Amino acid sequence: MTAVAVHAVATAYPPFCLKQEEVMAKASEVFGHRPELMQRMAKSYGNAGVRQRNSCVPLEWYAKPHGWPERARLFEEHATKLLADAARRAMADAMIEGRDIAATVTVSSTGISTPSLDSLLQEPLGLLPTTQRLPIFGLGCAGGVIGLARAAAMARAMPEQWVLFLCTELCGLTFRGSDDSKANIIGTTIFGDGAAAVLLRTADPGKPALAHIHAWGEHTWPGTRDVMGWRVEDDGLGVVFSQSIPVLVRDKMRGVTDAFLTAQGLKQSDLDGLIVHPGGEKVLAALEQCYGFEGDELADARAVLAEHGNMSAVTVLAVFERALARGASGRHLMTALGPGFSVGMCLVDLQP
Repeated sequence: MTAVAVHAVATAYPPFCLKQEEVMAKASEVFGHRPELMQRMAKSYGNAGVRQRNSCVPLEWYAKPHGWPERARLFEEHATKLLADAARRAMADAMIEGRDIAATVTVSSTGISTPSLDSLLQEPLGLLPTTQRLPIFGLGCAGGVIGLARAAAMARAMPEQWVLFLCTELCGLTFRGSDDSKANIIGTTIFGDGAAAVLLRTADPGKPALAHIHAWGEHTWPGTRDVMGWRVEDDGLGVVFSQSIPVLVRDKMRGVTDAFLTAQGLKQSDLDGLIVHPGGEKVLAALEQCYGFEGDELADARAVLAEHGNMSAVTVLAVFERALARGASGRHLMTALGPGFSVGMCLVDLQP
């Protein structure tokens, strides 16, 4: 089938940079009523693989209570700004304007906005009123890959038309100081905010592509709905993390990706690399076990995790951008795990 060309990948980050030791100190303050819990959890900050992350609100915000109205207002304000920044960078790189874009696909799972974020971006980005819009909610961390696949499918269905894939997650805004569960505290060790934009097209617009997407797929394991996701609570979204995630990745991931590659007439040894969503250090270690890696095959993922934390769906796109920036080339499998419990997969050729 027709390959879909990637002509730009751009990220954007909010201004507040939170160092891991600062976050740990603030978490110890917020959960000071349970000092024994924080003593047990302290090592998680050092083992998370995160040095710093960006936030759309200052560190002090996390020490105060917040309800749905404030969270929704902050989400809409900062999500639209970050998406606009990433989209403008992508359009500048591809040398196109808003009126050239025929469709948008927008992924986010950390906040709600109606009208949807894509409609709020039409005028700021100069998109035409006839631009087709597909907002997607609920994919969680898998949204970076599954959303990219949906955008590629639209580009394939709209030959010679530009499709803009947008993704933003403001994970920090979901923090609830009233929740002293282990899952919520683990969230404070890894979560960050960010946005990404990718421009896709099937036909050659007159300049070489950065990469080509050839195929995509996904898999949801039965009976795993409680492994990862959000709970709707009175004051916001409550994070759901199961301790079984690394075990599921180690034991189940390889079989699924092997089946996907087989359907494309390929095997693992035909790949030049993997572009993965770094959910956390334990997940990266599980992926290394799963694929038998012994070197620095996941160095890009680790670098993004260290610099920006886990930005849910945005993270794998930041890894994609980093791989392109360092000149990686050849056939790569892009994967991300998310609620469901699911994995999204894309077969991507990075151009030298």
